[in-house]
Amino acid sequence: MKYFIYTYGCQMNEHESEKIAGIFRELGFEECSSEKQADIIAFNTCCVRENAEQHAYGNIGALKPLKKERPDIIIAVGGCMTQQPGAAEKLRRTFPFVDIVFGTHNLSDLGEMVKRRIETNKKVVEITEGGTVPEGQPAIRNSFPNAWVNVMYGCDNFCTYCIVPYVRGRERSRKPEAVVEEVRALVKEGYKEITLLGQNVNSYGKDLEEKIDFPDLLERVCGIDGKFRIRFMSNHPKDFNEKLIEVIAANDKICNSVHLPVQAGADRILKLMNRKYTAAEYLAKVRLLRERIPDCSVTSDVMVGFPTETEEDFLDTMRVVKEAEYIGAFTFVYSRRSGTVADKMDGQISDEVKKDRIMRLVELQNDINRAQSAKYEGRTVEVLCEDLDEKKNTYLGRDQYGKMCYFAYGENILGKFVTVKINDCSGISLYGDVVSVE
Repeated sequence: MKYFIYTYGCQMNEHESEKIAGIFRELGFEECSSEKQADIIAFNTCCVRENAEQHAYGNIGALKPLKKERPDIIIAVGGCMTQQPGAAEKLRRTFPFVDIVFGTHNLSDLGEMVKRRIETNKKVVEITEGGTVPEGQPAIRNSFPNAWVNVMYGCDNFCTYCIVPYVRGRERSRKPEAVVEEVRALVKEGYKEITLLGQNVNSYGKDLEEKIDFPDLLERVCGIDGKFRIRFMSNHPKDFNEKLIEVIAANDKICNSVHLPVQAGADRILKLMNRKYTAAEYLAKVRLLRERIPDCSVTSDVMVGFPTETEEDFLDTMRVVKEAEYIGAFTFVYSRRSGTVADKMDGQISDEVKKDRIMRLVELQNDINRAQSAKYEGRTVEVLCEDLDEKKNTYLGRDQYGKMCYFAYGENILGKFVTVKINDCSGISLYGDVVSVE
């Protein structure tokens, strides 16, 4: 018996698909490379942006002929999309051949749902509101030498454009000892880069009885023996503080790289977004970070086309991007999401204007990327070898700042730290020769 998983969206979903794989493995299924070979197919969906949702619906619909040909195939749909009000009914009506629908709070019960579907031959739907903090879930990780570790779930921020608090629930922190033990086990298994995940990691610990915050948790993780890197995301600028900066500066295991989503650069738009900071306050935190850690890289999420955004508002965003000098940015157009405050706002921006603005923003960020990459030429950097491009017979990996580097080597060095001398830069990518291997 074989399984196949479609994954959409963020790193949180990528990691939860690893947990889905672990559940299927415990049931006796093995992974396959195509849905046509599978006996169970799972969709781990995203609804943060409309295109991800439509992509999922399209791929689910495309399975109708396969289900007709092989009615014993089990099709399960879960993730953020299913947690939206009315989503389960929409799936039932639109895709009556779907067997299992499960919400974001029901992932740990997926194994029992599959058993029930097999035993009763009846459709199974479980969508509950609110959730606990699941522990002990099996996971089949496919990202070696990198691993994701949840530190918390949910979000209490309620940005007006964002559906996440409604589909992921309120903030719930894992116990610090559970996080530390999971990281310790991963390092013992040979993983070299651990990314701590949360919708807003800076809120970690607020709901725990123990007095602990995210910087405290980072220090505990840094106390684990072994050579490995620590990354974390995402941060909310309103909660990003000097204590966290000091912990990053004091611990070599934490990458000097921070993902700090600005979203917009106009104070009026930031207020409409309910982001709870101004552009000046955001830039002050970026400056403070770089004053304490001069070589720290910053990445961001930047949105254009939020309701009522004027050309001047957009130019304010461009000014923030120029001053922040991000080493990379996820740029995107505002996407209306039913159930959010922004969806009901007047002044929705036309697709034509959104397209013009996103192209100008991307061009600016690409210019910044090229300028920053050029500074690498002739430098020697430490890179974690993460993958092999078999077609080009070239290894690739990132330095601690997040820059992707490509290099050749005559033997298998996956999962090793290598020293690379950079001799060429192209856009956001670096190319070099291996000087030494750990």
